[in-house]
Amino acid sequence: MKNIGELMKQAQEMQAKMAEMQAQLEALELTGVSGGGMVQLILNGKGDLKKIQIDKTLLAPEEVEVLEDLIVAAFNDARVKVSAHAEQEMQKLTGGMKLPGGMKLPF
Repeated sequence: MKNIGELMKQAQEMQAKMAEMQAQLEALELTGVSGGGMVQLILNGKGDLKKIQIDKTLLAPEEVEVLEDLIVAAFNDARVKVSAHAEQEMQKLTGGMKLPGGMKLPF
C-alpha cells in the first residue's frame, strides 16, 4: 500500500502543476498574422481572442471578402501557435509521456 500513497502524492503534484500551467497559458499572448501583417490577431494561451488589428487599406467596401479571408487566416495562424505552445508545455509537465488518443489537455 505504500506505492498507492506515493502514487497519490504524485497525482496531487501533477494536478498542482497543471493548474499552474493553465494560469500561465491564460496569461500568454500569441499573435497570428496574415496578409503580410495587414491583419494581426492576439490570442491568449487558451485560444481566447484578445485583440485584432486591421490595416486601414482593407476597410474599403470592395475589400470585404479579402478582409474576411485574412481574419480567418490570422486566427488559424494564432491558433496553431497556441496549440503548439500548449503541447510543448504539456510535454514538459508529463515528461514527454504521450497521452492516450483523444485526450486533450489542458482544455
